[in-house]
Amino acid sequence: MGHIRTASRVDRNQPQIVSALRQIGCSVLHLHQLKNCFDILVGYRGRTFLMEIKATTADKLTEGEAAFQATWRGSTYHVVYTVDQALKIVTSPPERFTCPTCQP
Repeated sequence: MGHIRTASRVDRNQPQIVSALRQIGCSVLHLHQLKNCFDILVGYRGRTFLMEIKATTADKLTEGEAAFQATWRGSTYHVVYTVDQALKIVTSPPERFTCPTCQP
């Protein structure tokens, strides 16, 4: 994953997004101090979400964040800009996955 940084910038909208997620019952773990990772890990109703928070759509992933996103083989790496977007991600029904081995 990444190394811990002692000084990392938090996007100005991160406190509002984290607060809104917690208000609906999400668990939120801050990971923004891990270099080349993502900002928050969110748990909601048995599901896990990776979220990189950016203040505006003009803010791009760092080279390390983009590399992490490209090589991550787990849950979707979401880039989030607004409270509404974060809430929609966690409250949307999970995608239906059909395992060819498990499902007829």
